[in-house]
Amino acid sequence: MAIKHSSAEKRHRQSEERRIRNKSAKSAIKTSVKKFTVSIQNKDAGAAEANLKETIKKLDTAAGKGILHKNTAARKKSRIQKLFNMLKMAQ
Repeated sequence: MAIKHSSAEKRHRQSEERRIRNKSAKSAIKTSVKKFTVSIQNKDAGAAEANLKETIKKLDTAAGKGILHKNTAARKKSRIQKLFNMLKMAQ
């Protein structure tokens, strides 16, 4: 890190912390979506509903914090809700 000014060093530290925090949140969202899709593939409506609620909560939180764009979160929520509705209609 070849930064000369203390303010630049602080800004670098802050951006690094934020990058790690955002990466963790995005990873948690991906894991949650994967759990949901596995429960959909197994045709387990109970687990799918629980995972759906968890995933939607994580997406809303990430969109509110600016980790994801609000339209990206809305699109992902719409797609997983559509999968869940198809599972419910199939049963």
